[in-house]
Amino acid sequence: MINAEHGYLKEANPVSYYFNTMLHISFEEAVSKITEALKKEGFGILTEIDVKDAMKKKLNKDFRKYKILGACNPPFAYKALQSEDKIGTMLPCNVIVQETSDGQVEVAAVDPVASMQAVENPALSEIAADVQEKLKKVIESLQ
Repeated sequence: MINAEHGYLKEANPVSYYFNTMLHISFEEAVSKITEALKKEGFGILTEIDVKDAMKKKLNKDFRKYKILGACNPPFAYKALQSEDKIGTMLPCNVIVQETSDGQVEVAAVDPVASMQAVENPALSEIAADVQEKLKKVIESLQ
C-alpha cells in the first residue's frame, strides 16, 4: 500500500481494503490526474458520484468535497465475469478523491485482492492480483 505520509509503497496490511496517497494539489486537479492515470493503465470511469452534491440534495447537509469514481478495465472485468457470474456485485473498482480537513486531497483505491477474499475462486484471485498491481501503479504514479 502507499504510505499516505511519505508516498512510498510498503507491504500491504492484511486487513487493509484500500491503498492511498495524499496530494498537495486542488481537488479538481486530483480528479483529473487520477482519471488520466487510470486511463494509462486501461481503466475508464463508468460512474462518478459527487457525494458532496448528493448529501446536499438528498439530506440538505454540507459535506466536504468527495467523489467516488467507478473505474473499470474492460478486459479484466470480462475475465472476472467469465470466472464468476455474480462478481458484478463487486464491480467496478472504486476510487475515491476527498478533501481532508487540513486542505490536502486524498486519493484511495479499493484493494481488489482484499475485496475478493470472500470469493473462493482461484481464477478470480489471479485476476484480482493483476488488477491490484495496476491500481497500485496508478496510485503510485500520482506522486
